[in-house]
Amino acid sequence: MGEGFLKSFDPKLEVVSAGTEPSERVHPKAIQVMKEEGIDISNSRPKNVSEFLKESFDYVITVCGGAKESCPAFTGNVKHRIHIGFDDPAEATGSEDFIYSEFIRIRNEIKRDFFRFYETELKQ
Repeated sequence: MGEGFLKSFDPKLEVVSAGTEPSERVHPKAIQVMKEEGIDISNSRPKNVSEFLKESFDYVITVCGGAKESCPAFTGNVKHRIHIGFDDPAEATGSEDFIYSEFIRIRNEIKRDFFRFYETELKQ
């Protein structure tokens, strides 16, 4: 969701998203709640951070709980490493309505916090 929002703020940004334990596919509820924001992430695929360890980045942003502590060291050039943490909505349990509401809550937090990051760090 973070990648989708950053690209929506500025289509010229080069953004990649990867996880330390990526799932096989983007969660259907993530696709649904992003579609409600007018952002299509249905063609995205989860990637492992190991695909990018030797690349250079201006920013490496960790977003989920333990990722800050377990994120592998990048051997490429990383100018800024920051953490903007969120609960993982895919780990929510309970009724379908509750799980869906967690995806909406986290989506809204990601949108708010990533827009703040974009405004203060990236917008030129």
